[in-house]
Amino acid sequence: MSPVFRITTHLLLVATLLACDSKPETAPATEPLEIIARTPAFAGDDQRQPCRDSHPDKRAFFGALHIHTSLSFDAWVFDNDNGPESAYAFARGEPIFSGPEQVRLQIDRPLDFAAVTDHAEQFGQIGICTDPAQEDYNHQVCHTIRGEVWWAALLPDNLSRLGRIFSSGGVGPTAVSVEEICPGDPTCTVQGGPVWERIQRAAEQSYDRSADCEFTSFVGYEYSLTTPDGGNNMHRNVLFRSAEVLNLPVSARLAKRPLELWRHLEAACNGADNGCQALAIPHNSNVSSGEMFAPQYADVESIEQQTEIASLRRRTEPLVEIYQSKGDSECRNGLYRVGGAPDEFCDFEKLRHESEGLEDCGDAIGDKGFAMTGCVSRRNFIRYVLTEGLEQRARLGVNPFELGIIAASDTHDSNGGDVDEYDNRSGLVLTDTPEERLQPETVLPGGVASVRQARFSPGGLAGVFAEQNTREDLFDAMQRREAFGTSGPRIVPRFFAANALPDSLCDSTDMIARAYAAGVPMGSTLTSSANSVSPDFLVAATADNGTTEHPGGLLQRLQVIKGWVDENGIMQQKVFDVAGTPDNGATVDVGSCQPRGEGFRSLCTVWQDPGFSDSQHAVYYARVLENPSCRWNTYQCNAFPADERPPTCDDPAYPKTIQERAWTSPIWYARQ
Repeated sequence: MSPVFRITTHLLLVATLLACDSKPETAPATEPLEIIARTPAFAGDDQRQPCRDSHPDKRAFFGALHIHTSLSFDAWVFDNDNGPESAYAFARGEPIFSGPEQVRLQIDRPLDFAAVTDHAEQFGQIGICTDPAQEDYNHQVCHTIRGEVWWAALLPDNLSRLGRIFSSGGVGPTAVSVEEICPGDPTCTVQGGPVWERIQRAAEQSYDRSADCEFTSFVGYEYSLTTPDGGNNMHRNVLFRSAEVLNLPVSARLAKRPLELWRHLEAACNGADNGCQALAIPHNSNVSSGEMFAPQYADVESIEQQTEIASLRRRTEPLVEIYQSKGDSECRNGLYRVGGAPDEFCDFEKLRHESEGLEDCGDAIGDKGFAMTGCVSRRNFIRYVLTEGLEQRARLGVNPFELGIIAASDTHDSNGGDVDEYDNRSGLVLTDTPEERLQPETVLPGGVASVRQARFSPGGLAGVFAEQNTREDLFDAMQRREAFGTSGPRIVPRFFAANALPDSLCDSTDMIARAYAAGVPMGSTLTSSANSVSPDFLVAATADNGTTEHPGGLLQRLQVIKGWVDENGIMQQKVFDVAGTPDNGATVDVGSCQPRGEGFRSLCTVWQDPGFSDSQHAVYYARVLENPSCRWNTYQCNAFPADERPPTCDDPAYPKTIQERAWTSPIWYARQ
């Protein structure tokens, strides 16, 4: 089965299936939704034993907050038969078996936490079309989804599956509409309810409530909006703090734009004083043509109303995915209104290359972001969104883009956190052979999309600093943005700022406790001091120890990235190497994937900004870089005889090496 169509299914599913439901109409009034009543099926709720271990200085917990299972149609149609129960088992370190060939999947180390985030828009059709006991199981929509139509047998398997996606989205001569199975009910209340309850039940049964506190499961879902008029990604993952959740998810069928999602979550959860708390995490702004982080003020004019919306956005969306299997969303060189010297590490894991002649969106919102054929905007990338937030704060008094940073995998094989380069078997969904994973560029008929399977990555991990591995502690840490992302390794970065820190702090046995006492951690704002000098930043990291079979990589350097807006309105950026050895000469032998050269197991420094101005708002975050190592495609190319390797193995457009990394959440500097 060609991976082109596997990947295309994911990239275009919402553009075909959901866009039919998401017309640009006036948003519905926000009515508070009910909170589901607890039943014996969710016995225990959040009552739990106190954790045996607690970490006053907070330790790093690693997890996966973006996992799709067989309850997502774009996973199910390509033979993922593992539900949320299996996804949580995989995250805990147990093996699962996937697809017709029953491929064995197992993570090398268990995760500390996870959330299944299946597409909420599809709960109704999944609930009906996969359950023979449902009254409408034999509805024409379901026959089409399952491939029980005359034309399916006349096509190759991959085309048949893709045709089912398009036809069930109302496209093509034999098109049907999924709206027919939930007429007049955008939440598919009856049909989707049991699916949502199954997701909750799986999370409750997986949550370790013993004193060991080994694993935390969150109830969650994905809000999968693709703009109907532009084809841009606007997806968010919604997570809940406890077992108190909405009786049905707020999907893109109900909330036609993100503002309505925020308003629904505020009315039903965060502002309702009923035990329900939720947050939303945007992902893949890199395929949004600037729309993901465009200011959402179109329907209001007054500064007061805009400030209210900015405050709502800040409360509801404290985090963003900076990296996952569909590419990096940190930065890109040469974009409109972005100044400063180029950053050589901005070329990391890009789905689209400069050689393609990319058009810059400028200040406009482009289209065809999901198809990866439209223009590219600075608002696709988190660094410049963080900097634009400084402008918004100056204008409104509130920064709507006060975003902490995590990473994820977005797996569609129920194997969240399976992110090792040496054993990559997924793009977005399981691919059967290395030949499939190493497919070159394919442009779909009519220029609908350009797909490059070999540019997809295994994805990354979310890191959270908390005292205990509980829902409450982890969720609260996410809300205060004390979080970080990695490209896969379990690197642990630390980032603090204070008006004064001792130069010798890195040598202290109580370094972290002193940093907390003197200043603020990542995710926080530091206000100016009376002496008008640069704050002191503590920047530190420890390398991933890895496993006996696969040791972790060595660290090369620590960097601090600064963003600010100059007097001409240009978003300036500067990258500082603050610790380590940038020119250490470390390399990797791409034939054997053996690393060469010196590196560090840990790095630490106390740093001041040499260009600091106390009259200037600024945002800072840290980036940790490992020495070079083999990218996943190199491992797989090396397994072929030299004369049998796929063309991408020798194509310079597909890098052979990678510098794994971690990104901290920012620290904002603000004048008093």
